[in-house]
Amino acid sequence: MTTITPVILSGGSGTRLWPLSRERYPKQLLPLIESDSTLLQQTMERLRGLDDIQRPIVVCNNEHRFLVAEQLRDNDWGTPQIMLEPVGRNTAPGVAVAALQVALDDPSAIMLVMPSDHLIKDTAAYHLAVRTGARAAADGALVTFGIRPAYPETGYGYIRAGKQLASYNAVATVEQFVEKPDLATAEQYLKSGDYLWNSGIFMFRADRFLDELREHAPDILKACEQALAKAKPDLDFLRLDAEAFAASPSDSIDYAVMEKTSLAAVVPMDAGWSDLGSWSALHDASPQSENGNVTLGDVLMHNSSGCYVRAESRLVATLGIKDCIVVETPDAVLVAAKDQIQDVKKLVEKLRESGREEVLNHQRVERPWGSYEGIAQADRFQVKRIIVSPGRSLSLQMHHHRAEHWIVVKGTGRVIRGEESFLIGEDESTYISLGTVHRLENPGVIPLELIEVQTGSYLGEDDIVRFEDNYGRS
Repeated sequence: MTTITPVILSGGSGTRLWPLSRERYPKQLLPLIESDSTLLQQTMERLRGLDDIQRPIVVCNNEHRFLVAEQLRDNDWGTPQIMLEPVGRNTAPGVAVAALQVALDDPSAIMLVMPSDHLIKDTAAYHLAVRTGARAAADGALVTFGIRPAYPETGYGYIRAGKQLASYNAVATVEQFVEKPDLATAEQYLKSGDYLWNSGIFMFRADRFLDELREHAPDILKACEQALAKAKPDLDFLRLDAEAFAASPSDSIDYAVMEKTSLAAVVPMDAGWSDLGSWSALHDASPQSENGNVTLGDVLMHNSSGCYVRAESRLVATLGIKDCIVVETPDAVLVAAKDQIQDVKKLVEKLRESGREEVLNHQRVERPWGSYEGIAQADRFQVKRIIVSPGRSLSLQMHHHRAEHWIVVKGTGRVIRGEESFLIGEDESTYISLGTVHRLENPGVIPLELIEVQTGSYLGEDDIVRFEDNYGRS
C-alpha cells in the first residue's frame, strides 16, 4: 500500500443542523449517530486498518482549535498537525496549505482529503475504494470518490463518469461535474446509471495538485504560499498568516481545480455514505421504528410517523404529527416540516441578522479549560455553572465592570486573588471584587464545579483583561 497522508477538513459551521450545531460548536464536533464519538473522531477512526498512514493534518477554524485538539488527543498516529485558518475560505485554500506543507517533506506524497463531518457505515468498502484510488493517484491522477446513488437526491452535486481506465480496476475518467439538479433531472441521472453523487473526498499527489492549482487558480496558490511562509507555531497549532490567507479567493476544490483539470478520475464507492447535510439526511441515516420515527433523548410519541425527534435537556412529547423534525436544546427548539428542512439556513441567517447568541454558542459554552453554562440572568447580575477540568486553569485576568462570587460545589480549587493564593473546597466560597487581578485553577484529579454569581453594570464576556494565559488567547 502506498504511504498516505490524511488531510481532514474541519472548517465548516454546520448551520443546516441548527440548533444542535452552532458556529462555535459545529456538527463535526458532535456525536450524531448512535455513538459516543463525534463525527471528527469517527473520521480519524476510519483510517484504522489502512497501511502506512502518516501523521494526519487537520485544517480547522481558529475558533475550534481547542475542541479539535481535545477530541483528537488519543489515536494511533500521534497528535495530528493542526493548521488554523484565520478566516473561512472554502475548501480549495484549506487543501492548498495542507498540500504545501506535505510537499515540504515529500512532494510526491499522496494525500487523502476527507471532510470531517460525513458518515460512512461500511469501513471495509471505504478502505477498498481508498486502496484503488491510491494506485491511480500515485500515477498522477486527481481522484475523487463517487457514491452510487440509491435514489434521486436533489441536495448533492453529481459526477458523470466516463470510460474505464484500462490500467486500473474500478477507476473511470470524469466527464462532467454537475451542480445540484431538480427532481426530474435527478431521476434521469439515476435511471442512466452514468452519474454518481459527489462525496467531496479526494486523493492525489501533493505536487500534482499544486501543479494544477498553479495552472487553474494561481491566486489561491500565491496567497496560500504566503500564508504558510509567514505561519507561526502556537502551542500545538500552526497559525496561518491572517492577512495572506484572507487574500485568497474563496473557492471549493471542485470549482478551483477538479472541474477544470484533465487529470480527474473517479472511483465509485458503495460504503453507506452520507454528508449528514440536513436533519432529513440524519433521519434517513439513523435506525428507525416501525412508524419510521427516529427518537433520541427523553421522547414520548403517540400517533406520529416519519419524524425525527431529538431531546437534549427535557421531555419532548408529540401527538398526531407526520414527517416532522423536532430538535430541542436547552436554549432553542426547532419544529419543521421535513420537506422544508433545507431552509434551516434561512432561519439561521435571520437569527444572525438579529444578533442572537443562539447562532454562535450553546447554553453550555466550551472553553480550553472546561466549560460554563448560564443558569439565570437579569439586570446587573447573572449566575453561571463553571466546570474546570483537572489540571487546567483560567487565565490570570481582571474585569472593569463586574465583581464575582464563587461557591465550590465539587472538587477543590486554587484561587489567586491579588497577592493571595489559597485553596477552596466544597461548600466554601470566595469573593473577587471589581478590578482585582485573579485566577482559578483545578489542581485536583476530578472536575472542579462551582457556581459563579456576577454582579455589575456590564456582564458581557468581552469584559476580560488577560495578563497571562496557558492557551495563547490575547
